[in-house]
Amino acid sequence: MTPFVRELADLRAGDSELFGGKSTSLGELLSAGINVPPGFAVSTDAFTLFLTVDELGERIADALADLDPADVGAVQRASEVIAEAMRATDIPASLRAEVSRAYGALGEQAGVDEAAVAVRSSARGEDSAAATFAGQQDSFLWVAGVDDVWDAIRACWISLYSPPAITYRARIAAGDGAPAMGVTVQLMVDAEVSGVMFTCSPATGDPSIVSVNASWGLGLAVVGGEVTPDEFAISKVTGEILRQTIGDKAVEYVHAPGELGVRPAPTPAERRHIASLDAERLAGLLAAAKAIERHFGARQDIEWAVARSGTFPSNLYMLQSRPVTATPTAGSDAVHDRTGAGAMALVLGTFGVKRAGE
Repeated sequence: MTPFVRELADLRAGDSELFGGKSTSLGELLSAGINVPPGFAVSTDAFTLFLTVDELGERIADALADLDPADVGAVQRASEVIAEAMRATDIPASLRAEVSRAYGALGEQAGVDEAAVAVRSSARGEDSAAATFAGQQDSFLWVAGVDDVWDAIRACWISLYSPPAITYRARIAAGDGAPAMGVTVQLMVDAEVSGVMFTCSPATGDPSIVSVNASWGLGLAVVGGEVTPDEFAISKVTGEILRQTIGDKAVEYVHAPGELGVRPAPTPAERRHIASLDAERLAGLLAAAKAIERHFGARQDIEWAVARSGTFPSNLYMLQSRPVTATPTAGSDAVHDRTGAGAMALVLGTFGVKRAGE
């Protein structure tokens, strides 16, 4: 363990102040024996140290002083000023050294010189039972090489001050202390199919149902409304598939070799209108959902992916689990705030098609 970097497997919920909600949730999953891509976490102390360079923290505070979160133009201007200042600030050498060592060790574990990783924001207070920051900060895919990893970490830090993040914190988190960003760095999963599942019915709150949304590849086409995901409702009690709707999955997002991020590709005709999950994979997802809910003792909103390589269920990975933060009231027809295409947009939107440093 170091002041600024720790392996995900060593984290627990009590570490959330230092490493953020996403990283500590992944540590909890690993402690429960759930299959999670290995990686390491960069602490909020690293972010705090970064803010001491050239009085960066003071300059950020000045940009946010007396800011009216309802003034969209002012929020945008403040965000741009902060982003420019953060991009121009050097990373302390001690931080660079620690992340370089951790990234090198991850590459050794994967058997490669420069591992392809996902660099994901893990803000303090993120994915708590009180609120979810999904979609408020950025994450980056297929980042390779320590310099690009650092560019992506810096970009995650910058996203803590994006206009949506600034206004969101002003709306729900006032008085919770200064914002701080941890970062999760994990080996990439080249997903054949991916999605989100809830350990209750998102439409009714029924706890006997697991609801699964799935799409080919990384599912990012859902964010742009390019596809409608497959939807499945599974009984926790019997394992029976109670309902399924197969979407028109004309596009899937895949890795572009030699590049950062992902690109859209036409879904082969033979897979466009068929189910992206068979009975075996749905059963595996059901088993994982039940185990995760037991571990956390609460209904969960879970991101998952099935890798193109390997055999099932060893190639089924959980990418995140967070408490379900809203359910319909009794007798209401309201739909959970992260269900269906909306859920995929929020969850998979955190894996946006971005390049480090953009």
